[in-house]
Amino acid sequence: MPEERLQKVLARAGVASRRKAEELIRQGRVEVNRRVVTQLGVKVDPERDEIRVDGERIRPDRLRRRYVALNKPRGIITTVRDPRGRPTVMDLVPKARDYALVPVGRLDRESEGLLLLTNDGDLVNRLTHPRYGHEKEYRVEVYGVPDERDVKAIRRGIVLEDGRTAPADVWVERRGEHTSTLRLVLREGRKRQIRRMMQAIGHPVASS
Repeated sequence: MPEERLQKVLARAGVASRRKAEELIRQGRVEVNRRVVTQLGVKVDPERDEIRVDGERIRPDRLRRRYVALNKPRGIITTVRDPRGRPTVMDLVPKARDYALVPVGRLDRESEGLLLLTNDGDLVNRLTHPRYGHEKEYRVEVYGVPDERDVKAIRRGIVLEDGRTAPADVWVERRGEHTSTLRLVLREGRKRQIRRMMQAIGHPVASS
């Protein structure tokens, strides 16, 4: 495995945030191969080097990069911890907290579909930061039948309370008597964005 900066490895292992990990190093609380490290530029090989914080060794299995593809069901919260005690995606993946996994992006509680979890911070950043513009595809059932004006509004961007949405791709896949099915491709990820967009054009998401 290529060498990585020590503070980055500590953050990936769930020891602390990268900034806090830098403080631990400066304070002389981190050892690599039984030698105290106080310089931030030190690089390590997580597969070969023995890393300790306050004398306690970081388990090698926490340092390996892990990737989990989860089919999130409805009724599950996409978060690491829920203050209200509701079930989260972490409860569905064995040892998710032991391996410091985090969800990449989010699906709201009543949505289902593919969700990635990983301890690879670089991947999380590349997939979720707006500057990379990664596409996310959704299929949504709405009440009524959106017309061409509605479709064009979504493609241009819709003004919500937190600003105009980025232009999105949208197709009407099915037109029914009471509901329709749309396919959308977004390049951003706001909280409950699709539900708010559909509400704005007068075609709320159909409840399950």
